[in-house]
Amino acid sequence: MLAPDNLTRYGAHWLAPDPTVADVVDQYWYVSWNLGDQSVDQRIIDAPAVTLTVEEGDVPAPLVITGVQTRAWHRTIQGRGRVFAIRLRPAGLAVLGALSPQRLANTALPLTEELDAELHALMRRVAAHPTPQARAQAADEAIRARLADHRPSESGLLANRVVDELRSRLHRRTGDSLPAALHVSERTIQRCLRATLGRGPRWVGHRIRLQEVVLALTARPETDLATIAADLGFADQSHLSGAFRAACGLSPSAYRRSLETLING
Repeated sequence: MLAPDNLTRYGAHWLAPDPTVADVVDQYWYVSWNLGDQSVDQRIIDAPAVTLTVEEGDVPAPLVITGVQTRAWHRTIQGRGRVFAIRLRPAGLAVLGALSPQRLANTALPLTEELDAELHALMRRVAAHPTPQARAQAADEAIRARLADHRPSESGLLANRVVDELRSRLHRRTGDSLPAALHVSERTIQRCLRATLGRGPRWVGHRIRLQEVVLALTARPETDLATIAADLGFADQSHLSGAFRAACGLSPSAYRRSLETLING
């Protein structure tokens, strides 16, 4: 998310999935907020992933599925609430339900039984537990049971490997080409990513890099943009700024200024 952890009004935390479901789940995360009578228009650059959420409080729906978003998207956060999320690996969506990444692209939809009965049943089971830790455990158990007779496809597992390789290249300046590193053709890489995420490797790699920019801006507020650009493999600061603005309509400097406003209300 673009809005950072706000210690008094907004908190964000992460939980690792059990290793037995790691082909399906990338990460669990949860947030809570108490803004009183205020509202915040939050700009979000998502990871290139499908996300399932349980939402409570001042929220649009109790269960939501969010597809891969081409650009930053907006959400108004108001009052009080909390969200528990399951961020899926590329292989995960096909294991857990019948929806395609193309159907979900650039959407955040209420997850109803009519939309996908299997995903809806999974998230209702998760939502029945009161705490994030219990929900993560329930998700682990339900997904592990699902994996007994719904194994990830070879294409899905390859897409997982492609995303892992793209993440590993964030701080590397040299190395084999993506096809050479994975011992498959460029066309095979294109097919597996489009089948699981609806996007190609160039876009996915770019989005992973932008996510790291967001994390750096949030976690390293005193670090200059030129240093962040060099750390993350951008040609220079202007290339970082241009890519960030193109994705979310806000410059990195303007985003940093917004942090102070958000934290102090």
